[in-house]
Amino acid sequence: MKAVNFVLVLVFVFQLFGCSDPGPRPAERGARVVDAVIPDTPQYGGRLVVPSIGAFTNFIPYLSTDAGDHNITKKVYVAPLRYNKNIELVPWAAESFEVLDGGKHLKFKLREDIYWFDGVQLTAEDMEFTYNLLIDPKTPTAYSTDWKAINEFRRTGKFTFEVFYDKSYARALVTWALDILPKHALEHEDIANTKYSRAPLGAGAYKLKEWIPGRRAVLESNPDYFLGKPYIDTIVYRNVSDIATQFLELKAGNVDMMGLTPLQYLRQTVGKDWAGYNKYKYLSFGYSFLAYNLRHPFFQDKRVRQALDYAIDKQEIVKGVLMGLGIPTIGPYKPGTWVYNDKIKDRGYHPDKARKLLAEAGWKDTNGDGLLDKDGKPFYFTILTNQGNSQRIKTSVIIQERLRDIGIKVDIRVVEWAAFINEFIDKGRFDAIVLGFTITQDPDLHTVWHSSRMSPNGLNFIGYKNEELDRLIVEGRHTLNQAERKKIYDRAQEILFDEQPYCFLYVPYALPILNSKVQGVKPAPAGIDYNYTEWWIPKSLQLQR
Repeated sequence: MKAVNFVLVLVFVFQLFGCSDPGPRPAERGARVVDAVIPDTPQYGGRLVVPSIGAFTNFIPYLSTDAGDHNITKKVYVAPLRYNKNIELVPWAAESFEVLDGGKHLKFKLREDIYWFDGVQLTAEDMEFTYNLLIDPKTPTAYSTDWKAINEFRRTGKFTFEVFYDKSYARALVTWALDILPKHALEHEDIANTKYSRAPLGAGAYKLKEWIPGRRAVLESNPDYFLGKPYIDTIVYRNVSDIATQFLELKAGNVDMMGLTPLQYLRQTVGKDWAGYNKYKYLSFGYSFLAYNLRHPFFQDKRVRQALDYAIDKQEIVKGVLMGLGIPTIGPYKPGTWVYNDKIKDRGYHPDKARKLLAEAGWKDTNGDGLLDKDGKPFYFTILTNQGNSQRIKTSVIIQERLRDIGIKVDIRVVEWAAFINEFIDKGRFDAIVLGFTITQDPDLHTVWHSSRMSPNGLNFIGYKNEELDRLIVEGRHTLNQAERKKIYDRAQEILFDEQPYCFLYVPYALPILNSKVQGVKPAPAGIDYNYTEWWIPKSLQLQR
């Protein structure tokens, strides 16, 4: 998904922030599989079946912003650095690295025991190729910004390279937690139309064994993975169209894990029938929002957007949709983290204030039909959201009801995910959308909020531009001191709260459930799957469906 459910995939330097959330904890530990004897040491074999709502589209990591694709690519490719359980950057494909000259000069030494799936050794030439590919304006990627901040890339040996920046760049190390691509396979390929987008050549823990579009992708463990073969032999990602269907498949034993809805978590996964599962609960790194197409004439006046913020009852959404398992929010950061501006107070639910602001903006019921109008046009628009996500659909319905109370007519349109992204979001063919984004560890806002990201396939798809925010975003990227960055991003949140290009709705709790046949799960601030190569299934349970 387009940075939705989204990793973004862009993750950031732990030293730059403090995380107050101790991470996921088992909220309810089910009994292990009945009568199973769990050995003391891990065993190889078995398979894990995981559902995925979105259809897979492209396994070149820089050409997709879909979370489903990245679930595959993060297991197929490697990067110089990665995040450990405490969200700290540590060496991975790199044997070592140095930060010099106040962060303006980085040195890397790659490991010499890493091989691509075809047996070719991974070297600094691959890293150089990846860098050159990502700064090439012809490469259709949303992830070029960090690479373009580099002033010079210098390969200094078969396994060593250095990079230089003109000035300190807060996200410098983050760049090197992004995947390395194989030069020998891709340098003569059209990156936008290569066979490797369907049959990726990586060096990671798993290989893509099979991909049937619209049905499943099957990964098999890489026996030559440089950190050791993963314990679980096979991971199957099944395309399951919606969360309700996923739950039925979980209950039937056809999938082994999923993210539960609040209703499923609180009421539908209790009792002896669920004794063979472990559930977890923790505040997620993601937020949901109502976004406006700022090219639409109805939404160009910020008074209108502020009025809609007054008219939407976020507490009602948290209670009604999330059953209390979430927190209303006012911006794009996770509550409780150092960067969240807790001095900003939510407007709250005040429909009278909403009506007043709308009247000031020229919206009044001039013909007595109960609907606001202006210049002969009724305030009537459509909220677009995607199939398979009942929380977004229910959220849209509550918003529809509350806006009707103040004289605004709203239709809701639910669209299949691929069409939602390709035909509507990417082409700007929407009035408003209900969606969600990942909350990144570093506070940088460039990818979503800088005006330069209004480019085709960019994540600033609503067309938002604010010169002060643009300046702050750039300044924040080149400020290393956390206290100074805090001031910058506090002001950025004030701007977003005032201008309301999104109505930020809530941060939900993550509610994963996992078949208790899977051993080796060690919850931490990074989540539960950071150590997926160490997960294992006892041989006595490996044939269990």
